Amino acid sequence: MAETRTEALHQNAEGLDVQTPDAILSFLANAQIEAAKAVHGAIPAIAAAADLIARQLRTGGRLAYAAAGSSGLMAVADALELPGTFGIARDRIAILIAGGDEAFRTLAGGPEDDTEEASAAVVAANIGSGDCLIAISASGSTPYAVQALNDARSRGAATIAVANNRGAPLFKQADVAILLETPPELIAGSTRMGAGTAQKIALNMVSTLAAIHLGHVHDGYMVNLSADNIKLRDRAVRMVAAISGKSREDAARLLEESGGVVKTAILLAAGAANADTAEKILEGTGQKLRPALSALGHDPEKWNPLFGKDHARTRK
Repeated sequence: MAETRTEALHQNAEGLDVQTPDAILSFLANAQIEAAKAVHGAIPAIAAAADLIARQLRTGGRLAYAAAGSSGLMAVADALELPGTFGIARDRIAILIAGGDEAFRTLAGGPEDDTEEASAAVVAANIGSGDCLIAISASGSTPYAVQALNDARSRGAATIAVANNRGAPLFKQADVAILLETPPELIAGSTRMGAGTAQKIALNMVSTLAAIHLGHVHDGYMVNLSADNIKLRDRAVRMVAAISGKSREDAARLLEESGGVVKTAILLAAGAANADTAEKILEGTGQKLRPALSALGHDPEKWNPLFGKDHARTRK
């Protein structure tokens, strides 16, 4: 088997173990920074992946993540945040990780070679037409990830591959291939480091852009969040107040009237007759707040009722 980039030795690795602690840590930090830069070359593919995910979710499909080892941990970190951050229903997200729940405790290496487990996981999750599966593997050849992607594709799902080696087998059946060409690891083969950092960034970028396409972000606000704790309820109040220009007290009242739904509360502040009317307006705009405000006669770039209709908001 030919040596791949993810198995090669980093140029600064020779004599690493006899360097001073400060020097070692500087090498480690710089290696992570260099790895993170790999996402820049993947931006067109990341954009295509986000568009694909948004299209599948918009039409009722689900998003599945499939991976093993440290790549699986990156997948889980992204997937589990989507319901809370962007209000995507938990039953619309599937996580297929080699070794199942036990992987979170042991992260054993063996399950990543189990193609039968991968096939069974795709069937158990009922991945099929209308869904999208994103498979992640630093080497791009992990049997579990490759099998899961190929099976998902054969069942009619859209597929996205994320890997850190050019020409990876994982790319062959993918609708979108995201190559994160990170440098060799300072500890050769330890892809939990630079490769994992680039994967984490890329997955965050993909899911965030998909959420923007779905109308879950307005300016820099997560306006479709699920406010299920004190911190997030306070964030929801602050968002409604900031976007509408209402006081925090009024924002809290509007949120109560809207059942805790941020976008609905903002449209109530903008003049929607009631929550049902606000929700119908959002349905007509594909859940996007900016055109919904326009439908109520406001310029969303200028509207702030605290200072009167169409008074420009101050942007710092």
